Amino acid sequence: MTVAAPPARGWGGIGAQLAGRLAKLDIRGPLDLLLHLPLRYEDETRVTPICAAAGGETCQCEVVVQASEVVLRPRRQLVVRTADDSGELVLRFLNFYPSQQKQMVVGNRLRVFGEVRRGFFGDEMVHPRVQVVGAGEPLPEGLTPVYPTTAGLAQSALRKLVDAELRRHVLEDPLPAECRRRLGLMPLAEAVATLHHPPPDSDPQALEARTHPAWQRVKFDELLSQQISLRKAYAARRARRAAALQASGDLTGRLLAALPFALTGAQRRAWHEIAADLGSDHPMQRLLQGDVGSGKTIVAALAMLHAAEAGCQSALMAPTEILAEQHYRKIAAWLQPLGLEVAWLSGSQRKKARSGMLARLAAGEAMFAIGTHALIEDMVDFPRLGLAVVDEQHRFGVRQRLSLREKGRAGVHPHMLMMSATPIPRTLAMSFYADLDVSVLDELPPGRTPIVTKLVSDGRRDEVIGRIRDGCLQGRQAYWVCPLVEESEALALQTAVDTHQALSEALPGLRVGLVHGRMKPDDKAATMKAFEAGDVQVLVATTVIEVGVDVPNASLMVIEHAERFGLAQLHQLRGRVGRGSADSLCILLYAQPLSQNGRARLKVIFENTDGFAIAREDLRLRGPGEFVGARQSGLPMLRFADLDRDVALVESARDEARRLLRDEPAVAEAVVRLWFAGREGLLGA
Repeated sequence: MTVAAPPARGWGGIGAQLAGRLAKLDIRGPLDLLLHLPLRYEDETRVTPICAAAGGETCQCEVVVQASEVVLRPRRQLVVRTADDSGELVLRFLNFYPSQQKQMVVGNRLRVFGEVRRGFFGDEMVHPRVQVVGAGEPLPEGLTPVYPTTAGLAQSALRKLVDAELRRHVLEDPLPAECRRRLGLMPLAEAVATLHHPPPDSDPQALEARTHPAWQRVKFDELLSQQISLRKAYAARRARRAAALQASGDLTGRLLAALPFALTGAQRRAWHEIAADLGSDHPMQRLLQGDVGSGKTIVAALAMLHAAEAGCQSALMAPTEILAEQHYRKIAAWLQPLGLEVAWLSGSQRKKARSGMLARLAAGEAMFAIGTHALIEDMVDFPRLGLAVVDEQHRFGVRQRLSLREKGRAGVHPHMLMMSATPIPRTLAMSFYADLDVSVLDELPPGRTPIVTKLVSDGRRDEVIGRIRDGCLQGRQAYWVCPLVEESEALALQTAVDTHQALSEALPGLRVGLVHGRMKPDDKAATMKAFEAGDVQVLVATTVIEVGVDVPNASLMVIEHAERFGLAQLHQLRGRVGRGSADSLCILLYAQPLSQNGRARLKVIFENTDGFAIAREDLRLRGPGEFVGARQSGLPMLRFADLDRDVALVESARDEARRLLRDEPAVAEAVVRLWFAGREGLLGA
């Protein structure tokens, strides 16, 4: 459920078309323009003679055009021959406009900035930045900023807009001078001006690494505004009213007595924390996080039973039908022997079954509902919703989580329990989840077998197929996971279909099943049930099996093109094996040549089985926005701070946010207004 942004309108003398382009960069007013800070800097303060320009290095040369022509082979391009007193340099443009050709007339003096290469035409620059200059024209005194930009908006145009705003606008500092002195921060206006136009004596390395005092001030303010917003959301939640769920413990006691396993210490601790929250008259908003296989579902079931003992309904929403159905089957198997009905709702359900479930929920006869996004549709009515559970919460948009919460009675918010199998690194939890209470399942249930991970080149595919054949003939089962190819569901589907056909031919005598996202739900469910029953030995699947699939006899997994997957996804997939007593093996098949990033990801997953260690590396490689799903969650993105390197700033901002909200609320408001300008409204969801 997304809300389209309104069309951009002109502001500050800027027309609607330019305003539209700026809006793509999230620049919607003068303050946004001032805080649109450079990505990096280029040194145009000096000219390098052509003879001294080293191949592979970026530099600026001042040259005179000797010849200019459009050549047609090997492809149409503009080739400009230039020279200075020390040598010759060719400028090559594969895409060019008539206006560029006019710059390149014979005799024109140019300053060209780019990477010097040893090419077909001799020393050359491909698509350099070009400026026509007069003889003796002075060089810039400081580094030249390079900004994030978008199609149709040139760097030169952005620089002019920023410079005009710097002249016109005096940036008011939200932090008092005493506060800046205590924290060792430079004034904000000085910091912003320094970053847009570094003085000649600035340390270029400190600017590049973002350790310069100007960057430290900007990063601190960004983190501070986020911390203030999250703490305000937390306070607002505690001011809301919820039903205090007082439970007898009868149903939870009966379930615990009937389970064929004992809770781990971590599960007991998390359950006691959740039970205490449910007994409060303000809404719980707790994140239950734990590694793959740590046993979050039983903790959620205990919470749902607690709500039922207090006379309230509970709903558990999962992002995929496979995961939701897995939860349903597990929880129903635990609760139905206690005489309790669990309702199932999904988009693929037959109308008659769905209508019956909706009627029983609306009448309050079904105390438990488990399903997909179908739970938040308008026709679903919970007269006594006391607890909403959202699994893999980062996969849902903020509006979807709000919709489930709003199913409660008017004026009374249900308690919310969010679950994630992606462990959150400490700095990320401090920054993005400061408004949540967090419970951690940091131990695995006994009896889980360690998983051996092997990295295998795609050239040894036949050996891998042989390993799968041998394992399945000994009574084991295997997953063969196909990648999402170039973010295309259609291509991923074709890959899975082709792989299914190839493995069916290569493994005579074994039954090979296929599961992908576009299958009819009944067909998908039938294949999954056949795999769980052992009638299918090899399951070819796309990443629909990433979470929620639990087949103890499946102890082999092959992940094809593993280099294309993210770390968290690889760890989740690997967690589908190792659920029984047999030795488990996960083979990561990769294609050559491996990129540096692909090599780094595979090294991390090969060397680590600890989800928290993997999560820390994932944060370092991907950044916080991708990690927590901030693009769809409504969380303001961190543009400047780096949670891997700025731990001290995060901690300092957290402490200062607490102090400002207590002692100087007006200052806290000014900080948030400057940085988020109304975008903090969805933080509490």
